[in-house]
Amino acid sequence: MIAKLLFFYYFCILFYSLLIVHYSLIKMSSIISLTGDLGSGKSTVSAILCKTLDYQYVYTGEILRRIAERYGMTAHELNVFAETHPEIDDEIDATFINLSNSSNLVVDSRLAWHFIPTSFKVFLKADMMVAAQRIFNDKERKSESYESCEEAVKKIAARKESEVKRYQKLYGVDCLDMSNYDLIVDTSNLTPQQVADAILNSL
Repeated sequence: MIAKLLFFYYFCILFYSLLIVHYSLIKMSSIISLTGDLGSGKSTVSAILCKTLDYQYVYTGEILRRIAERYGMTAHELNVFAETHPEIDDEIDATFINLSNSSNLVVDSRLAWHFIPTSFKVFLKADMMVAAQRIFNDKERKSESYESCEEAVKKIAARKESEVKRYQKLYGVDCLDMSNYDLIVDTSNLTPQQVADAILNSL
């Protein structure tokens, strides 16, 4: 009887230890998928996360803009074009479709949460006018230049509608369904560092 109890005791200790090791490995090999509203600060926050965690940055937004430049289009025009040309989405998806087997990544992509279900899924949202002002003042967005904040608001809304429509048609998912995400952060009145800290504290 005592031998059985000792066996059970040591078995429980071993099992618990294995759970701790398994959990630690998951934490060490985590992937953060970042998506959200245009102008919510995803790229800036991603840079902070990568520097803090020493993670690699996978930025599909840049790939989208490169494709748009190759086609001689704006990002919005490419999104509309992609509604009837699935090869555009195939090209974008190819950059991260197999990332589930990777580790230590920050993936800034509209659908990373969908294609990498084991990732820590973060959605950043921002007031439309705040987002428009950020984008309007960002001179590095060469393919997304606007004459005014008002124009930026209209085109951001149009691009968002186009993307939601396309993703629902192609993948049957709703990017605006907040139940898809592990963490939702409103960045309208927060600095990028504050947003990054909120994410880090939630991991």
